[in-house]
Amino acid sequence: MEEKKLDLNSIIGFVLIFAILAYMLWQNQPTPEEIEAQEKAKQEQVEAEKKADVGEQTLVTTANDYAVGADADSLQVVQLKNKLGAFAYSALQSSDQETVVESDLLALKFNNKGGYLSEVRLKQFVDFDSIPIYLIKDNNASFNINFGTTDSRILNTKDLPFVPTVTKNADVTVVSMKLKVSENQFLEYRYEIKDNDYMIDFAIRSQGLSNVINSSQAINLDWKLKGYRHAKSISYENRYSDIHYDYEDGKADYTRDGEDVIEDVTWVGYKQHFFSSVLLTDNRFKTVKVNTENLVKDEAIDTVYTKHFATTIPLELQGGELNQSMDWYYGPSDFKVLNKYDRNLDELVPFGWGIFGWINRYIFMPLFGFLGGYMPYGIAIVVMTILVKILLSFVQYKQFLSQAKMKILKPELDEIRAKYKDNKMKAQQETMALQTKAGASPMAGCLPALIQLPVFYALFQFFPSAFDLRQKSFLWADDLSSYDVIANLPFNIPFYGNHVSLFPILASIAIFFYMRLTTGQNMQAQPQQEGMPDMAKMMKYMMYFSPIMMLFFFNNYASGLSLYYFISNLISIGIILVIKNFILDEDKIHAQIQEKKKQPKKENRFQKKMAEMMEQAEKQKQAQKKRK
Repeated sequence: MEEKKLDLNSIIGFVLIFAILAYMLWQNQPTPEEIEAQEKAKQEQVEAEKKADVGEQTLVTTANDYAVGADADSLQVVQLKNKLGAFAYSALQSSDQETVVESDLLALKFNNKGGYLSEVRLKQFVDFDSIPIYLIKDNNASFNINFGTTDSRILNTKDLPFVPTVTKNADVTVVSMKLKVSENQFLEYRYEIKDNDYMIDFAIRSQGLSNVINSSQAINLDWKLKGYRHAKSISYENRYSDIHYDYEDGKADYTRDGEDVIEDVTWVGYKQHFFSSVLLTDNRFKTVKVNTENLVKDEAIDTVYTKHFATTIPLELQGGELNQSMDWYYGPSDFKVLNKYDRNLDELVPFGWGIFGWINRYIFMPLFGFLGGYMPYGIAIVVMTILVKILLSFVQYKQFLSQAKMKILKPELDEIRAKYKDNKMKAQQETMALQTKAGASPMAGCLPALIQLPVFYALFQFFPSAFDLRQKSFLWADDLSSYDVIANLPFNIPFYGNHVSLFPILASIAIFFYMRLTTGQNMQAQPQQEGMPDMAKMMKYMMYFSPIMMLFFFNNYASGLSLYYFISNLISIGIILVIKNFILDEDKIHAQIQEKKKQPKKENRFQKKMAEMMEQAEKQKQAQKKRK
């Protein structure tokens, strides 16, 4: 067979093929920009691998918290790592960082680890020491959803990394916190913050987690907060710090200490006297467990926190996913602000129940708001007190008139008791008959006092709840919502404190002279009878004990309330002196009583019934004596 040799044509073909290949390689050679991009990509890949190693180690540590006693390479930990997915690694790199957002009223920080609010500052307010008001700061609060997974693990969202996204549209800022398993599988906290609004729209929703969340296990929302001290008086602030809640179509209540379980709840609020943190829901919570713990062990010692609040709320899945629309309120416990939301949040302001709350809402609140708009708040308190006392002066007149009549009748009543000293039943009958004819009765003096009680109690509730008094000065008091100080003591007196307040002293002096006038009139009006010396002694003790009790009780209370009592008792003393010296004429009253005694007195049904009962009792008594 003839051997083939390379001819010229073959050589030319190989050369052409080689040239074509060389040209193609030259054409595909990267440009300098592409070379630089490749180098950068290589560098980023190296750094990503390093961070992934760190993230993996952190993730394993997190996983170990839930797989108690499990090895880092165990099947449970590997499954948990797979559940969180690759997105968790990038989030873990910034899990301890915070996302900062501000509105006109609120300065907020969100913890990327847990996705919850880690700091809330109210920009328009400061505390008694001119420090900004923080409702949340330095880990005093936590928000966590606890749920089980289909691979028998228990997860707490406060320990897991969330990926933040912030978008702003006009005066609305949206913060989205996502705990991602994949791009289409995540748990999201969505916050919508609006300017000039203390209310934050809040939603919890999950997507694609129906095969991750174990629906047979309870899903609990846990919200805890330790309330910071904001007021000068620890005891006063603590007295008005508690958990409030709204339930059963507009009913509201509160709990101060201990644990409670409430059903059908629309909101739960942690009230810290003048500031509140509230969680509201569009769909009612079926059950809510709340707990309050007093953190102030000794009021004489400075403290950072007042009370510890805790709430546990079971959440329900909808189609295997979480979807709960809620709201956060972080702001002042100001009736005017709360009332604008029309969600019964004004119940956070303790105006009192029933008629007391009605008087405060519809009379004193509008009146005080009107007066405060035209004059300093201290003067507004004085003017409001004068108006109230003038309106009630006719009641005081009726009370004093009744006492004057009883005083005039006292000699005749003493004669009746002396005449029938061996027959108490007969003495009572004659006493009632004389009082009825004269138009005088001890009850006539009690009824006017009972009429004043709702007003007295309503004002007692009103002044501690009036947000407008906060940090408003008057005379020597620099804050009408807290106690005034004229001297600091180098020691602490139990139940009194380590300072001296002047307004409670003035109020105590005024109430002493008022009680001296009214108690003296009462004692002169009361007829002598068995046990009366003890009663007189008790009333005399009360005349001295009440001012002392007020002095101790109000030394740590709001100076605005002490100012009210001081002015109120001064006006009462003035009204009594005017009535006694210029209006009531005892001789004229005596003559009127004598005229009434001559006239036939028509008894009402109650008086007739009482007279019949007393006659029957007298007959039974006489019959018993005869049998004996």
